[in-house]
Amino acid sequence: MKNKYLQSIFILLITFHWGYAGSFSDEWFSTKEDTISIKESLNEEDIETNEYLKDRLKPIQSNFKRINSILKWTSIKKKNIEGESAEGGEATYYYKNKRLEKIMARHYGEMGQVLIEYYLLNGKLSFVFEKEYQYNRPLFYDTKAMKENNDTEAFDFEKSEITETRNYFEKGSLLHIVNSQDCVAPFSGEYMREEDKSIQNDFKRLLKLEKTK
Repeated sequence: MKNKYLQSIFILLITFHWGYAGSFSDEWFSTKEDTISIKESLNEEDIETNEYLKDRLKPIQSNFKRINSILKWTSIKKKNIEGESAEGGEATYYYKNKRLEKIMARHYGEMGQVLIEYYLLNGKLSFVFEKEYQYNRPLFYDTKAMKENNDTEAFDFEKSEITETRNYFEKGSLLHIVNSQDCVAPFSGEYMREEDKSIQNDFKRLLKLEKTK
C-alpha cells in the first residue's frame, strides 16, 4: 500500500512543483515545521469484523489491544528512514522484556504522510495498521502561493483525505484486509498475495534497519 501511495505522491509533486516553485515564503517554513504528525494508536480496540472470520480474528484483535495498553516499555529505539520520500521518515521500535512487540514507521512527503504500525505475536506479524493522509495542497503551498495562483485553498492538515487499512495476519501470513474506502468489496487472491509480499518486504527492511548502527 505504501509504495503505491508514494508513487502517487511523486506524480502529484511534479505537477505542483513547477507551478509553485517560486512561491515559497517565511510562512511555508513555519507551516512545514508545525505540520501535525498522524497520531499512533493508543488504548484502542479494533473495529467489528465479518462474522465468518470472527473467531480467527479474535486473537489478532486481542493482541492489538494488549500491545496498545502497554504504558511503560522496557526500551524504545528510533531509526531514520531514508530514500523513500523527499521528506524522509522515522521508525520506532517498542520492546517489552527484550521482546519486540511493535514497530511504528512514519513516512513524510510534500503531498501527504503515512503512519504504519506493525504488531507482532510470537515474533511474527499479527496486525498492520496503515493510516494515509493525502494533503489538500502541497506542504509548501501557503496563503501567498494560493493568492498568486488564484486558488481558494492553502495547505491545511485538517482537510487531508484519510485512508485507513487494516491487515490481519494469521501465523505470519496475510488473512484479511479492511480498507476504509472499500471495506465491503472482497479482495482477490492475487491482490492479497501481492499485498502480503509487499508488507512482508517492508517489515523485513525495518527489522534490518533496526540492527544497523
